[in-house]
Amino acid sequence: MVPTTDRPGRPSEGQAETLGVDGATNARGGDVARKPAWLKRKAPAPRQYRATGALLDELDLRTVCREARCPNKGECYASGTATFLILGDVCTRACRFCAVDGEGKARPPAAAGTCVPDPDEPRRVAEAARRLGLRHVVITSVTRDDLPDGGAAHFAAAIEAVRAAAPGATVEVLIPDLGGDEPSLRAVLAAGPDVLNHNLETVPRLYVEVRPQARYERSLELLARAAAWARGPVPAVTASTSARPLVKTGLMVGLGETAEEVGGLLADVAAAGVDAVTIGQYLQPDASCVKVARYVTPREFDEYRRRGAALGLDVVAAPFVRSSYRAGELLGRADVE
Repeated sequence: MVPTTDRPGRPSEGQAETLGVDGATNARGGDVARKPAWLKRKAPAPRQYRATGALLDELDLRTVCREARCPNKGECYASGTATFLILGDVCTRACRFCAVDGEGKARPPAAAGTCVPDPDEPRRVAEAARRLGLRHVVITSVTRDDLPDGGAAHFAAAIEAVRAAAPGATVEVLIPDLGGDEPSLRAVLAAGPDVLNHNLETVPRLYVEVRPQARYERSLELLARAAAWARGPVPAVTASTSARPLVKTGLMVGLGETAEEVGGLLADVAAAGVDAVTIGQYLQPDASCVKVARYVTPREFDEYRRRGAALGLDVVAAPFVRSSYRAGELLGRADVE
């Protein structure tokens, strides 16, 4: 991988960006088809939006909100929250739904090389969480197949740093598949996240098209292992407020899947012991990504919630739902239930 210094032309977090009609950054072009009324977003309140971005710039932190061109960035920044992106901003994979730069689509192979994780990044994430007053902190990363543990130790360090700086906050990690390595997963779980999230992203049939370097079975196995950890005898965790995490996954719809395939995925994750699932509309973030196959109606999202509930899953499904969108609300609901 290349070093994680800012790329040429990379806008600051506080800098205003041109937004498409779905609220996602439209800097490189994207899905220009007319969107239905339920996919319209209001412009964010500029003052808090800029303040959040300025703090992230000051601490030299990245967010998936910006790197992935999330349509919820405006709302989240304007409410003083963000999902932190650690381990750099260049992914070792090249998923065709994602706007984050990947070596397979952003740079020629000759540019590749190991990028050492920034040892001070966990402290800066924790400092941002403290200064933003976050009650629920969400941390994700690019995939780092170049690291022996897939970045697990860096995730653990970030969890522990947030616990120390913001002891009242809950912590959610949205992790890559870690190459299917069980010890790496255990290292993350041992740090005591309140939520362990790993996204399946789409149904098995579409993996070859949209996630060619990932495997559905490997991701499902990771979720099953995390669920077994959460339900089994867990070793003492010194830094955690919750030794038994909520296990969560997410997927996008509108990529060409059928309702029957989504139902099959929900059955798979229920059998694996997953607690919660998020389902949202795929929106093409830029022209290099796979196009939207169709826009899923609100009624269909309601049906997915009903299907999940029948399987014992807590399903949050709506057009703008993303795995980390209002994530603390889902955890709070699970705690009550």
